Amino acid sequence: MSELMTVSASPHVKTKDNTRRVMLDVLIALAPAAIAGVVIFGLRALAVLAVSVASAILAEYLFNLICRRPHTVGDLSAAVTGLLLGMNVPANLPLWQAAVGSVFAIVVVKCLFGGIGKNFANPAITARIFMTISFGSMAGAAFPTVVDAVATATPLSEMKAGATNSPSYLDMLLGLKGGAIGEVCALALIVGFVYLLVRRVITWHTTVCFVGGVFLLALLFTGSLGMALTHVLSGGLLLGAIFMATDYTTTPITKWGRALFGIGCALITVVIRMWGAYPEGVSFAILLMNILTPYLERWTQPKVLGGAK
Repeated sequence: MSELMTVSASPHVKTKDNTRRVMLDVLIALAPAAIAGVVIFGLRALAVLAVSVASAILAEYLFNLICRRPHTVGDLSAAVTGLLLGMNVPANLPLWQAAVGSVFAIVVVKCLFGGIGKNFANPAITARIFMTISFGSMAGAAFPTVVDAVATATPLSEMKAGATNSPSYLDMLLGLKGGAIGEVCALALIVGFVYLLVRRVITWHTTVCFVGGVFLLALLFTGSLGMALTHVLSGGLLLGAIFMATDYTTTPITKWGRALFGIGCALITVVIRMWGAYPEGVSFAILLMNILTPYLERWTQPKVLGGAK
């Protein structure tokens, strides 16, 4: 009876899952798209991914060493950030730029705010925007080496320029189009999404509202089912909606908050894609909604049982 009367601070329900286990699941989920990117774009893509991951891990290790903080590279969060950033850039990106982007993501966005769980924005997304604004090479897009072409515009860039032709849906599913390393193969990204759902690492709310919102808004504004599908299968929508818009730290913890987060991301993405200066708006959308996360949580938090109305 005395054991039942023990009083302690929450949490009272615990699980074996920890940061390392969750990050390992994310790495496993990212693996199909990363492997597809290397197969499609060749060894140059592998070099970019390797430099991004190694730079992120080294940056976090050196920062903690210099600041005399406990070493946290073992939780694999730096590896996830580096891999995500590498998958968000084209395979022909200069390697030094990949390293600079990873260092910016880890040091400026993550470590200077206190480390994992304390950053207000997703490090990989913020670094991608930093690189997009800073480096002109981010505007390029390596084209699959399997079709013996060197470079081409992405489907979103072509639509932005007014072109009506686009790769077939099968090509977009398999990744036979221009784009960043990890965003081209929609099928591999969907496999990663299913894995994360089965492992209960993420919930469906943000991703489905984000992707579904982009589809419906594109259908509304263009009046074309084909264009709406192209918006879903092109660019970084699936990569961002599955792996970065679902970040624990920078997105709402409530179900309605996650749904509103996804809807907001969808609206901003479509507006930028159709009327903005950039052909892609996923990164900007996620960053802007990251800023609104505290307000979404406050607006959607459940009422305390027995509390005042």
